[in-house]
Amino acid sequence: MSTPPGELTKATLEDGYGEGGRERDGRGEGGAWRSVARYALVKLGGALLGIGLVIVATFFLFRLIPGDPTIAYTRDVPVTPEQLALLRRQMGLDRPLGEQFLDFVLRTLRLDLGTSYEYRRPVAELIGDRVGPTLLLVGTGLAVAVGLGMWQGTRAAWRHGGRFDRFSTGTALTLWSVPTFWLGLLLLMVLAAGMGPIPGLFPTRGMEDVDAPDGPLYLLHVAHHLVLPCLTLVAVVYAQYLLVMRSSLLDEIGQDYVTTARAKGLRDDDVRRRHAVPNALLPTVTLVFMQIGFVVGGAVSVEFVYSWPGLGLLFVEAIRGPDYAVMQGTFMLVCVAVIVMNTLADVVYHVLDPRVRSA
Repeated sequence: MSTPPGELTKATLEDGYGEGGRERDGRGEGGAWRSVARYALVKLGGALLGIGLVIVATFFLFRLIPGDPTIAYTRDVPVTPEQLALLRRQMGLDRPLGEQFLDFVLRTLRLDLGTSYEYRRPVAELIGDRVGPTLLLVGTGLAVAVGLGMWQGTRAAWRHGGRFDRFSTGTALTLWSVPTFWLGLLLLMVLAAGMGPIPGLFPTRGMEDVDAPDGPLYLLHVAHHLVLPCLTLVAVVYAQYLLVMRSSLLDEIGQDYVTTARAKGLRDDDVRRRHAVPNALLPTVTLVFMQIGFVVGGAVSVEFVYSWPGLGLLFVEAIRGPDYAVMQGTFMLVCVAVIVMNTLADVVYHVLDPRVRSA
């Protein structure tokens, strides 16, 4: 007996769906989460492989830097060849390269990053002391850059082709193309040291002064030092979020649901805020996760220009040595941060966008 058009029987429903209307092919809620779990495991395996390659590359990469640590640390001190040989033995630099590499890998797997030649302290402790200032700088800069970029990108896309769109996009692209080091020096000369009628408004270096106040005033003191480094970082980063948000929202504006919402008489602000923007956020959210690790690496120039006591300044100081242990530790930390954030971005995108799961 044929089923009348438009009428569904229980058998018809069970043909493609299980109990409760859920698809039997695994596309229901449980199947979706299983798909996410499988995808996350695949990405985790790729991330672990990437971290392994980083460990190998880290050891050999810094051995290519010219210079002998023993010569660098005894440059102003008269020493005999015997004393240099003893120093090399204490640093473990007299052993064959393969033995040094095996020791480095085993210690890294135990989360032992070695001891700094210059500071005579475990590298993990040095990184622990410097990671706070870097997180403060990068976290503040990233929050401001994301907020500014998304706001300008939304406004530019909704009134695309207008004056604000042309001005904001042109300014963002110009700042994005400026070298971070050069922009930092420019702001340092104009706003910190002062130039012509412009007085020096901000500190020229560091995170705090020797006579820094205590209590709540200390936070204001640190914030005053943070302004220029954060401004420099934001200026060269926010363009990415502006452009991605603008492009994504322009795609959404042309969709049928936006046209339908407008045809129903909804105000433009409501259409933008409640319909278009939420759907356009996905690429920007993904970009935030992906860029966290890269922003940490990009903060090296900013920290060096402003003598900000973070991981970037520690890395530059280690290169001057060369201090192999510190260079390896900071470099691996930044690389692992990039790999972890990229993996997390892929998984978040897979969770947020059902089209990816169904592909």
